[in-house]
Amino acid sequence: MANKRPKPEEIVTKLRQVEVLMGQGMSRLDAIRQAGVVEQTYYRWRKQYGGMGVERLKELKRLPKENEQLRRAVSDLTLDKLILKEAARDEGRETKHPADAL
Repeated sequence: MANKRPKPEEIVTKLRQVEVLMGQGMSRLDAIRQAGVVEQTYYRWRKQYGGMGVERLKELKRLPKENEQLRRAVSDLTLDKLILKEAARDEGRETKHPADAL
């Protein structure tokens, strides 16, 4: 059976739990074990999520979605601009016929 990966919110909660236990006088290793985490995993999580609150974590999850929406908007506007340029160039060709010069 495969181990399920904890969600980022759960990771931040476990990191906070270790901090609280250490604040109560428990040694770091005992606090890590009490939280049910392997020491190496704790240090990896702390490096990745250390000091991050739940609100900041939610914002971090929201940013890629917002970034994708903005990329699509820029792409659509760029395409519209190219279409308008092409239409303006074609319109300019239609009004300047060689027969009009005579």
